[in-house]
Amino acid sequence: MISDEQQVMVIASKKSAKETVTDFSSHAVLPLSSARVAVRQFGLQEAKDVDFVAVEEPLEIQLGWLTESGTEHRKLAVTMRTPGQDFELAVGFLFTEGIINTQDQVAKFERVLDDANGKTSGNVVRIVLREQPSIDWSNVERNFYVSSSCGVCGKASLDAIKTHTKYSLKDINFHLLSAAVAALPLHLSALQKVFAGTGGIHAAALFNQSGVNGEAYEDIGRHNAVDKLIGANYRSRSMPLSEYGMLVSGRASFELVQKAAMAGCPMLAAVGAPSSLAIDLAWESEMTLIGFLRDGRFNVYTCPSRID
Repeated sequence: MISDEQQVMVIASKKSAKETVTDFSSHAVLPLSSARVAVRQFGLQEAKDVDFVAVEEPLEIQLGWLTESGTEHRKLAVTMRTPGQDFELAVGFLFTEGIINTQDQVAKFERVLDDANGKTSGNVVRIVLREQPSIDWSNVERNFYVSSSCGVCGKASLDAIKTHTKYSLKDINFHLLSAAVAALPLHLSALQKVFAGTGGIHAAALFNQSGVNGEAYEDIGRHNAVDKLIGANYRSRSMPLSEYGMLVSGRASFELVQKAAMAGCPMLAAVGAPSSLAIDLAWESEMTLIGFLRDGRFNVYTCPSRID
């Protein structure tokens, strides 16, 4: 019989996020962003005793800058995330928060050493800028704990989260056929490797008239998945994202519209529902916002002229 402790024991060891663990269910291989756990199932004729779940761990983001005497740094944020693509997540977070806005500000990316044993910590990263950023540290209101379910829950007011993008979406000539939009969820699901094994993770990807472009970025937090996507494009010097729409697997919240706008993306399509504040911000940003994109149908809430 399986004990209570065994039912929740994580069997997968915490190795590099690039390594893989064999899944003995229907999926051959899963990234180490998933963990194998013991489980008791009821109501099935052939119940299984193991399951795979999405890993959720804290990531501390530190912000550093070069000085004449070396490097200074400060702790900036802690976010609950699924391990993997941590540098992309961190730099995407800095970009969508308006702390950095050009692609030459970052001098280097670092894993932080654990002072106790001199080894690299897997859960602390430092983004080092070429110059000291202009930040009112006393007014960094999140002090920056960010849960996986909500990227803005720690902020004190709407005024604190209305960052301003340097990209205008008004005159971006981006159009899609309605049939191409309707097909997007199938394209995304084919790329969701971690979701296929766990069923408990969000994804974000770019798309154009040809479908999903590139890879899907997955994380237990929908805001983290978007930050990973934006951070990857920041690192490849592909900003702004004016030639693409952004597809997310969950609902369309205010924070996701804001992040897409910060990246210069003219269209956000969500499998789930939008919020009223997300719709307001999309109108204000002149972004096309799509919701309930599934089963061959969707709703267009703002700027519908981009859909043919």
